[in-house]
Amino acid sequence: MSSAILAQAHSYLSGIPLEVISQGAEAVVFLTTVHPYLSESMHPSDIQISSKYIIKYRPSKTYRHEILDKQLTKSRTAAEARLLSKLYSLKIPAPKLIALDAPHGIIWMEFLGFQLPNGHISSLKNWLWYLERQQEADTTATIALSDTVKQVLTLVGQAIAKLHLQDIVHGDLTSSNILLEQNIEELQPTLIDFGLSSYSPLAEDKAVDLYVLERALTSTHPVYSEKYNDWLLQGYEETYGGKTNNKRKYAEVSKRLEDVRLRGRKRSMLG
Repeated sequence: MSSAILAQAHSYLSGIPLEVISQGAEAVVFLTTVHPYLSESMHPSDIQISSKYIIKYRPSKTYRHEILDKQLTKSRTAAEARLLSKLYSLKIPAPKLIALDAPHGIIWMEFLGFQLPNGHISSLKNWLWYLERQQEADTTATIALSDTVKQVLTLVGQAIAKLHLQDIVHGDLTSSNILLEQNIEELQPTLIDFGLSSYSPLAEDKAVDLYVLERALTSTHPVYSEKYNDWLLQGYEETYGGKTNNKRKYAEVSKRLEDVRLRGRKRSMLG
């Protein structure tokens, strides 16, 4: 990351410790230990103070006209924050919104995930990689791996279905944009990074969402991806098509997914 972007972030977040976690074309994600407006010594009893928080920052784009850049930054940041708030009210697993500075492109969110035994954060991709390495080292772990992964991927499918039932399309569903939370009884997948999300009732858009994740699993976990995708779609069908009045909608998404797959295969053949 350029020093100019970091300096820009510090100018808006003066005195806030920032650790870069990731950087994409649209935004930089920081880890911080400071709450935006509360401290340990003074906060309402119904608000839990954590030791870590996530700050997503959209830096200005010098290739855009200054006025247009400010408008886009403000509108896109506000739209993502509104979506996070909506997801929380719908009880769809996603980061909880803590604070917003839309004009400066800043969203403050709760920190999610935990550290895997190999030191990596518990994204779905990292977790699957870790278990796959464990299984390769110990072939007796096959049954346990299948049971555990099937449960988690079924939950992932259910979470995506809940999103789609609200006509919300993620826009960038990859195994890196799904974090696992450690609950008492089971691992709970949480969807993150809604910067490219949108509202759409179209089965085509929902099918593309599923296809993007399917391709991500195939490319990063080629040995096991067929099972992974089957389990994911089982969870999706259970939730999306679970009610009688949704069965037709699910059938349409399923058909569109086959069409999207076919187009993807044709593109691969043509290079």
